[in-house]
Order: sequence, then structure tokens, then C-alpha cells
Amino acid sequence: MSLLVVACGDWLAGPLPFPTPAQHDLVVLTRPGPLTHTGDETAGISGLERDLAEAFAQELGVAVQFKVVDPEELEESIADGRYHIAAAWLSPQADPGIIATPPLFMTRDVLAQHEASLPLTEIGQLAGKTIHVMAGSRQAATLRQLAATLPDMKVIEVGQGTILDLLEKLGERQIEYAVMDGHMEDLANQFVPSLRTSLRLNDEQPIVWLLGPHPNAELAARAKAFVERIQLDGTLARLEERYFGHVRRLKQADITRFLGQMESTLPKLRPLFQAAEAASGLDWRLLAAVAYQESHWDSNATSYTNVRGIMMLTEETADRLGVSNRLDPAQSIMAGARYINLLRDMLPAEVGEPDRTWLALAAYNIGPGHMNGARAIARQLKADPDAWYEMKRILPLLAKPQYYERLKAGRARGGEAVILVENIRSYYDILLRNEAPLNGLQQRMEGMFGNHNDIPTLKLGP
Repeated sequence: MSLLVVACGDWLAGPLPFPTPAQHDLVVLTRPGPLTHTGDETAGISGLERDLAEAFAQELGVAVQFKVVDPEELEESIADGRYHIAAAWLSPQADPGIIATPPLFMTRDVLAQHEASLPLTEIGQLAGKTIHVMAGSRQAATLRQLAATLPDMKVIEVGQGTILDLLEKLGERQIEYAVMDGHMEDLANQFVPSLRTSLRLNDEQPIVWLLGPHPNAELAARAKAFVERIQLDGTLARLEERYFGHVRRLKQADITRFLGQMESTLPKLRPLFQAAEAASGLDWRLLAAVAYQESHWDSNATSYTNVRGIMMLTEETADRLGVSNRLDPAQSIMAGARYINLLRDMLPAEVGEPDRTWLALAAYNIGPGHMNGARAIARQLKADPDAWYEMKRILPLLAKPQYYERLKAGRARGGEAVILVENIRSYYDILLRNEAPLNGLQQRMEGMFGNHNDIPTLKLGP
């Protein structure tokens, strides 16, 4: 499926015909942002809304063209109707003539501030405060409405950069308050750990696709059916997990779900994990934790990037390891164990445990090339590339241009790799407490990590 990003002046006026494989692409209006359309052709473009639009185009059997506009231009572009769908993290318009799909998500606007500042807990406390927000956003409109009723509240709309750039300024105490979409909170915490959200500014709002003032009737029906289907069949949940699952520390609900899966699903998979341990020497419970983080023990899991199976192997890795069917859990688990050992063996001999395993698991997520790049950055910054504690701080830098542009491997979501490893450590800790080791495992683990009390119980933190 071909992808094309075009400039605004390249479009003809008037409603667009129904997209067909032979004649017309699906035209998607969007804007830059972490939830919509981010990255570049060299480093790779991604985004939750972008992936959804591509999935819809794939269902229609057509190519997709993305019309990317600046936030300030978005309102005018929505009104002109020269698109099939506007997928830009939008709520329904006040204009009833702009047709929308059923809601994809529900969200709200929240106030963010530094963790060291006194939390604001009531709307009235915004009086006299200076609040920054991205220009052209729904949050800017929310603040303008509040400013009309609150004395001396100053709103500064920022037209340059992204919401993450703005939140980094908050983390550095350059600004006091910022407003963002609630869906950004977990993602933002990956980049700005000192950020805290203390105040909800409105009720939940739906996130929809806009279909313009005069949508093609067949396209509107297909879009509505698509949104309703992905809500029911788990497609939307899986895609949301791709973007948000790795950046959320485990909550009580996550632990409850995991314990339930240990009772219902793990017994069928336990012999496969134990066979992989016998072949690889890796604790079967560690392999089970990796598999759960990767796929929630779903042997048929498939991502939009064609990573597949219970261990979510890429096609290249599967071919390298001689896997004929990535959806076969026995093959996938055995190959995943072998691959983790390969990644552990790639690290220098001086890297000790448990750091070696945690670094290898991060490389499982971002690839050995990106791990080597992160280690090079660590050395440049006088950090220890052999210590997981240090690398947790370094890996997120792979998403910053001033670092990845100097690397052969390019950009990577290093922050996601950190969260993945930390989640695996938590799941592994639960398994250590609830599942017995394979015969003889205790001696092997003591040889790797010391006595049982030194075996990493995988608490979050250093």
C-alpha cells in the first residue's frame, strides 16, 4: 500500500469520490503529534490515528494519502471538505454539518504541572495563573472558555514544536502549567518523569473521525462499520496497547488480569516454556513474563508492523532462527529464548547479571543496532553502558533528534524498551512467587545471580 504526504496546495476543490483501487486513494487529513502522525520518512512515521487510517484503507483495498497540516490550519482544512476522513485526534464539531463516525476513544483535557509544585485541585484556582497550551488544539479552546470566566488567567498558545516539547519545558521548570489531552499522560511520563496531572478541566469528550460536510454515503457507512467492528473484535484495544501499554506502570487491574491469565492460560503453555528453559538455560518464568508482555500469551497476536506470535518475532528474526510458523507457540517460544540468549551473548563479557539480561530484553524490543547506539550515547555522556540503572536514563534519548541523527541505526522508541523491561521484571516477580522452578533451576539461578535472595525479584526502580 503506497503512502504519500502532500502539501495543501496540491488538492482540487470539491468533495472527493469514493476511493477505489484503480482510481482513487483514501485521503486522510491529519496533523503532527504523538497520537496522530509523528516521525519522518527516514526514521519512520507512526501514530495511533495514522495506523488506524492505514488499517481502514487496507480494509477498503486502496492506497492512502496523508494530508498533513499545521494545527492552525486544521479548522479551515476541516471545513473545506477536501478529504475522506480527518483523523487528527478530533472531537465532534460544533457545526452539525460536519459528519462524524462513532467515538473511537473517550478523553478529557487535564492540567499538568511539576511534581514539586503545589497541586491545583479546583478550577477556580486557575485565576491569576499563566497556562501554556498548543495552538489550534482542543485544549486551547477549553482554556479560552475558562479564561472568559476566571479573572487574570493568562493563556499562552504555543505554535512551535509539539506537546512533548512543551511538557519538557514544564519538567525543566521553565513554565508552571500546561494543558494536554488525558491520553498523553502515560506517554508524557516516559519523557518527563516529574510531570503530574492534578486537575481535570472538563468531562470526557469523544474522539472521532470527521467525514466532512458532504461525505460519500458509501464511505460514511463503511467508516462507521469499521469503527464499530474494531471496538468489538479487539483491533482497537491491541493497537492502543501498542502505543500505551509499554508506558504504563502496572496498576492493580493489570496485576489482577495477569493472575487470572496465570490460572486460565499459563497451564497450557507451561510445558512449552519449560522445554525452552531446558534448551536455553533461561528461567521458564522469565520467558513467560516476556511472552506475556509481548502478546498477553496470545499465540495468534499480530501487530500492524507484521510482528507475530506469542513472542512477537519479526519475520527477519524468525527466518534467522529457522521458524517456519511464527504462530506456532512451541516454535515461537523456543526461538524467542534463543534470540534472547543471542542478544545476551552480543554484550561485552564484562557486563554482569542481572544487567546483561535486562539490556538484552531492551534489545529484544528495539534491536541490537539501536542498543549499540544507546551504549555509544552512554559513553559520550559519561554514563555506564553496562549498567541497566544508567541505561534506563539513556535509552529514551534514542527518540531525540540531537542523539539519533548521529547514529547509524537512527531513531528508536528507547523509552518504550525501558518500560517493557520494567513490566517484564514485575511479571517475573509475580511468577517467581507463584510458580515453582524447573528441577535444578535453583542451582543454575544461584550460579547466575548469587543466592536466592540475590535473584532479582524485579522490583521497579534502580
